[in-house]
Amino acid sequence: MRAAFTRQGKIVVDTAEDLVPSAGEVLVKTLACGICGSDLHALRHGHEMVKSQKETGGPLVYDASKDLIMGHEFCAEILEVGSGVPEHLTSGDIVCSMPVLVRSDGIHTIGYSNEFPGGYAEHMLLSSQLLLPVRNGLSAAEAALTEPMAVGRHAVEKSSVTDDDVCLVIGCGPVGLAVIAALKQKGLGPVLAADFSPRRRELAEWMGADEIIDPAAESPYESWQDAAWPEGVDRNDPTLRLRQVGPKPGVVFECVGVPGVIDQIMHGSMRDTRVVVVGVCMEQDSFRPLTGIGKEINIQFVLGYTQHEFADTLRGISEGELVVDQLITGRVGLDGVAQAFDDLNDPEVHAKIVVEPWK
Repeated sequence: MRAAFTRQGKIVVDTAEDLVPSAGEVLVKTLACGICGSDLHALRHGHEMVKSQKETGGPLVYDASKDLIMGHEFCAEILEVGSGVPEHLTSGDIVCSMPVLVRSDGIHTIGYSNEFPGGYAEHMLLSSQLLLPVRNGLSAAEAALTEPMAVGRHAVEKSSVTDDDVCLVIGCGPVGLAVIAALKQKGLGPVLAADFSPRRRELAEWMGADEIIDPAAESPYESWQDAAWPEGVDRNDPTLRLRQVGPKPGVVFECVGVPGVIDQIMHGSMRDTRVVVVGVCMEQDSFRPLTGIGKEINIQFVLGYTQHEFADTLRGISEGELVVDQLITGRVGLDGVAQAFDDLNDPEVHAKIVVEPWK
């Protein structure tokens, strides 16, 4: 089969061995696979990412010196079933799955395994126990967005956000847009969204954000606090806390993943703010703990999603609760993957590029 490999810091198209499903597995034809920001990091900083994952017990552990077929945001068609696969799964079924393969020797992360290829290949092996049917005529490209949208859903669930909260999303790339979508799916608001990119601000508005902010023109933290504080209250009044007068609770979702952003958020936060770190910063970062102590800030780091969150995200997309088609800004075949990695560096052009290996 053909696949786009990560090889010595470059994306190259080559052939890989054909796959045979083991017991409980299915062989699938990859129909669509989104390119994730984590894949961009893995291409450029694979060794550093793996080292960090080993130190923290993370799941993305592979040999960055060897060939890798990435791609973990996918939709596929069943071609062949192995022994022991439930009878309701048959050839021709269109499915999604969490990007893991469950075997007797452990759990393998699809897209970050030297042994098991991800969605930048014509074929993959998937565990039948994790397969979810794609319903309602949903396109393969939209179904492939289940995985990144589930990341946003998980962040919102971990935040314990309620109707009382005023939410600020810093960064409106795919992760930030997924957070906005999850908040609005739950009927929560107001949701303020900030990004320097005009195109990303446009997508944030399309995803349902209540107020869009250009940080180059105004402070997102001042706008956020304006939305949280009651009108006419003197915020400098020293008796406010004694009189139990204050703003609505604030939740900030950090969706940038660049050093210094957490520190900026802490300085811009109100007392008792909950900060949810969704963006993946690949470098050392720093902030002053006293700032967080003085404001009693709660920082929550999040990763991935649960099986329920993944399944319910696919349901939400297929039933129109989550409308994701505008996020798909490009489609390429395997020969276009390398250029797509470069193109994604420009936020004014692309949000999500989908790989269609048979294109």
